[in-house]
Amino acid sequence: MEVTIGLIIVIMTWLILLLNLTFAITIIFFERRDIGTTWAWLLVLFFLPLIGFFVYIFFGRLIKSHNFYEVEEEKREAYHHHVEEQLDQLDRTLAPFNHPLLLKYRRLARLNLVSTNALMSFHNDISVLHDGTEKFDQLFQDIERATKEVNIQYYIIQNDPLGQALIRLLTEKAKQGVRIRLLYDAVGSRGLRHKHFKDLLSHGGEVKSFFPSKLGINFRVNNRNHRKLCTIDGELGYIGGFNVGDEYLGKDDHFGYWRDVHLRIAGDAVKELLERFILDWNRSVPTRTKEQKDDFVWPMEGVSHHASPVQIVTSGPNSSTEHLKNMLVKMITQSKECIYIQTPYFIPDASFLDACRIALMAGTKIKLMIPNKPDHMFVYWATYANAAELVRYGAEVFTYEEGFLHAKTLVIDGEIASIGTTNIDARSFRLNFEISALVFDRDVAQSVIDAFERDEARAEPLTIERYESRTRLIRFKESVSRLLSPIL
Repeated sequence: MEVTIGLIIVIMTWLILLLNLTFAITIIFFERRDIGTTWAWLLVLFFLPLIGFFVYIFFGRLIKSHNFYEVEEEKREAYHHHVEEQLDQLDRTLAPFNHPLLLKYRRLARLNLVSTNALMSFHNDISVLHDGTEKFDQLFQDIERATKEVNIQYYIIQNDPLGQALIRLLTEKAKQGVRIRLLYDAVGSRGLRHKHFKDLLSHGGEVKSFFPSKLGINFRVNNRNHRKLCTIDGELGYIGGFNVGDEYLGKDDHFGYWRDVHLRIAGDAVKELLERFILDWNRSVPTRTKEQKDDFVWPMEGVSHHASPVQIVTSGPNSSTEHLKNMLVKMITQSKECIYIQTPYFIPDASFLDACRIALMAGTKIKLMIPNKPDHMFVYWATYANAAELVRYGAEVFTYEEGFLHAKTLVIDGEIASIGTTNIDARSFRLNFEISALVFDRDVAQSVIDAFERDEARAEPLTIERYESRTRLIRFKESVSRLLSPIL
């Protein structure tokens, strides 16, 4: 009996080692990863052979990028034709592409068009919402006024008073005949169950989860849909960093006040938000029930008289290129005066860090703000170490002390701003489905800068002296976090 058990253990051990070797060969020769991530996964597989096997199964596999959203060839060609039209207008600086900020940042706009087909919209009226109560009060009012449809997508919807209030409101609108589509991420909103939507579903509301578990196991736990957006009657759109939960109203004792940023958009950019929602929605329903564009309410073009150009830029693990990272790097390299960055996680790769270092050495100021309260321990210490690296090159770095900083913004020269769901880390750049709005508007940019400067009164400077005074335990945590940063 003991011999039999021993033989089984030996066979299982060799089987796991063989599988690990197979995964290692796959990572090296068949998967197009950057070198840092490749080495990180090889270390996991070889130094943690049993654990590494399961970690890779759930966290390491790549998504096939070819036509991930299963869009028909005819529709892809039509969209590509629209992109080509805008590229021609941009290159020839034809109206409305002769907007002063578009002329100045033409290459950035072109990058987004070529890289990820981010069409430019021009007539937009934009409000910047910096406070959770303000954001959800406005969102709820807009949903209450809806008469046709509400399409709403969040990474996290908590089963708490705010989450329950949103579902009740959506249920009431469904009773009134408004078409309700609600999409949430299966990992981020893992506390939700079918019973929480029973009334909404019974009144015609539609609810889907992105990458749901199969047989109680979620093999896509590492590829999360981190997007937060909403479109209402084809007239209004929301995009930004707030999820749905009481903590985002500052009601969590651990986090305290929650600092974030969201945009409320009335205008042509709502169409681009709706385009992105439809892709994620149809990816989450059976093929036979995929909806066509005629099933949605589309905005009338040119309704807003405000001339605020906007590009809605997306990226995800289905992309062969890190579109959002490239956009942010291009913004940094184009800046001449000052860059303002707020992010909860600052774990950039070498190209992003190099862009920041080059900008600093060339005389561009960088002001970076990160939280001083972790929600993910390894991520926090890696963030702290990377932020300190920029201090050595002359950046002004602040740690937000009043509560938790969750804003994901980058503003250059007080003229254009990126606002959305994108953190500055490998997860947002490569692993998550993300979305950000690039806004060519000085008023919007200044609103984000004003909020940053107000936050400085609630923040502490991260100086070299402060950083060097950290304890040995913190230094150890940093070392481990930096080693794992490519796969955090």
